[in-house]
Amino acid sequence: MPDNAQQFASDNYSGICPEAWEAMAEANQGHQRAYGDDEWTARAADHFRSLFETDCDVFFAFNGTAANSLALSALCQSYHSVICSETAHVETDECGAPEFFSNGSKLLTARTEQGKLTPASIREIALKRKDIHFPKPRVVTLTQATEVGTVYRPEEIQAISRTCDELGLNLHMDGARFSNACAFLGCTPAELTWKAGVDVLCFGGTKNGMAVGEAILFFNRDLAEDFDYRCKQAGQLASKMRYLSAPWVGILQDDAWLRYANHANHCAQLLAKLVEDVPGVSLMFPVEANGVFLQMSEPAIAALTARGWRFYTFIGAGGARFMCSWDTDEARVRQLAADIRQVMS
Repeated sequence: MPDNAQQFASDNYSGICPEAWEAMAEANQGHQRAYGDDEWTARAADHFRSLFETDCDVFFAFNGTAANSLALSALCQSYHSVICSETAHVETDECGAPEFFSNGSKLLTARTEQGKLTPASIREIALKRKDIHFPKPRVVTLTQATEVGTVYRPEEIQAISRTCDELGLNLHMDGARFSNACAFLGCTPAELTWKAGVDVLCFGGTKNGMAVGEAILFFNRDLAEDFDYRCKQAGQLASKMRYLSAPWVGILQDDAWLRYANHANHCAQLLAKLVEDVPGVSLMFPVEANGVFLQMSEPAIAALTARGWRFYTFIGAGGARFMCSWDTDEARVRQLAADIRQVMS
């Protein structure tokens, strides 16, 4: 199998979509003001305000770790804590960055149901201890779609938001695959964020056709005070910011972000359907976004790997994660499904 063959290990394996590429090329004409004071950054921010139907504050960062960590640091002090799921990216895959950028805010993991936090699990952690010796809960962070590919419905977010209001907590959303959640539910971005009570969203672009770049949207604008300074201090203020923001214009202006998310989701559904009757293969979680989590035999996983397929197996014995991307070829999905069928026989 050639090294550049389409794989299913991560949606980060994919390249840049044409709309983002063309926008960068268009932005690469002449001179523009530096550090975000350019027309492309202004246009991108306006596209977000239009898409989300509200006058939010918009900032741009290079990657999701920085976006999440800086957003969380703006919502709490060093003596506070952040409630997250035990599988949340901020807990398992960001190398302590949320704690680092907040000067020590502790992450507290809560029980989940199919990867999703619930009002009950949030209350369990938030009310566990209220003495001065324990870091005071201040933020809840949701991952949309979750790390196991499930999606929060608007009513679930609303219930969590009411719990946050009751307990005096801010609500942050890690939207690395927010586009895929919107596509699956057919909801507007507003319905899945501020209309449901989300204070801050980190909107992922990298996994949906961009080279780099995440957008941080503050719907509660009071929480964005001095956030530009946080970005600068953390090395996230791009001198040539137009190259971070122009791709957003490219994918937002004609809804490419949603088309590509729909395509990735469709490919995941296709894979699940093609292997649903394979003896010994079962879904670990519902297929709601662009990920398929399959329970298989360990010898089959080894055989797939030997055939050149790349995928992650971090979810327990016999568990395999297959991620589809904005550019996934359906023929490649069918080839993978055929190989799964063969190695399981």
